[in-house]
Amino acid sequence: MKALFVLLSCIAPQVLCEYGMVHVISDKSEGSAKDYCILFNSEWAHLPHDLTKAALLHLQDQTMSVLCSPTDVPDGGFSNSIPMVMRGNCTFYEKVRLAQINGARGLLIVSRERLVPPGGNRSQYEEIDIPVALLSYTDMLDISKTFGRSVKVAMYAPNEPVVDYNMVIIFIMAVGTVATGGYWAGSRDVKKSYMKHKRDDGADKKHDDETVDVTPVMICVFVVMCCSMLVLLFNFYDRLVYIIIGIFCLAASIGLYSCLSPFVRIIPYGKCRVPENNLPYFHNRPPIWKLLLASFCIAVSVIWGVFRNEDQWAWILQDILGIAFCLYMLKAIRLPTFKSCTLLLLVLFVYDVFFVFITPFFTKSGESIMVEVAAGPSDSSTQEKVYCNF
Repeated sequence: MKALFVLLSCIAPQVLCEYGMVHVISDKSEGSAKDYCILFNSEWAHLPHDLTKAALLHLQDQTMSVLCSPTDVPDGGFSNSIPMVMRGNCTFYEKVRLAQINGARGLLIVSRERLVPPGGNRSQYEEIDIPVALLSYTDMLDISKTFGRSVKVAMYAPNEPVVDYNMVIIFIMAVGTVATGGYWAGSRDVKKSYMKHKRDDGADKKHDDETVDVTPVMICVFVVMCCSMLVLLFNFYDRLVYIIIGIFCLAASIGLYSCLSPFVRIIPYGKCRVPENNLPYFHNRPPIWKLLLASFCIAVSVIWGVFRNEDQWAWILQDILGIAFCLYMLKAIRLPTFKSCTLLLLVLFVYDVFFVFITPFFTKSGESIMVEVAAGPSDSSTQEKVYCNF
């Protein structure tokens, strides 16, 4: 069996797959620039590792064409430019050969589907000496929206670092969130047991109201809701994505309030209460600091909701809100028995396996429902992302 595997590995064609970047700048605005991820095969042509050594060339938008025949070539060809065409109808070799014959210095192929490395055979690699790379359809739309049609591009492949510091930061954030949430929930349980020991029924009741013990029925209902929402998002993504964003804003503001309230409570200001009134909730005369904190948390969530597509800083706010929501859930949701933990783990395992690996056999596109919803459909008119995945 092992020998057969080795034999098949030798016979099967291997296609090099490397990630690179395409640097896009506007002809009209000197300061406007952005990098997009591309997938390329270095056997066609190598890309420089340094952006300063990459040629900055005019991008010729030919996305109305697939560049499979000479009739797809515009008058004047692609002299000293990089055409951008759609994927389909012919091989990568036919596209890049037509581009090279007509003077192109490179080729960007836009794919609506999952990016695959542009492969060929040995003789084709020797014939072609210009780089060819795949760009996602979403990025193509963003280039058109951000820069218009008059742009210049430079393709390069930066060296990958030995240690991915981004993963180190993500690991610290994830483990830190779980550790902090677990410690917070445990300290609350210790305090709750202490208050019960002192027979302080009022304090005990207060802590009971702030935690929820998960039961098998609740687990089943939760998984059914997740499945239903995932299927609905897959079929009605553009209509429901804004509802999911609104739910995330609401949940994140509640989580942020829960995380900040212990710290704000010790500040010796804002202890006065709301005057006597008959308004809902306010008739209990909550302290001023609670109203100010709630207003602040709602404002933070609204700011993120409005500016969520800002690449420079919105992701920082999104991470803060996501961590706050996770901490709140770890503090409030309790799995009191090993039976509940086992059942939750089992149903979520089946849920993940089904929606990631089984659903491609049932969908018309052959794509996983989970992947499509998490990444956002390539043909989505809104191009929004689901920020709290089910």
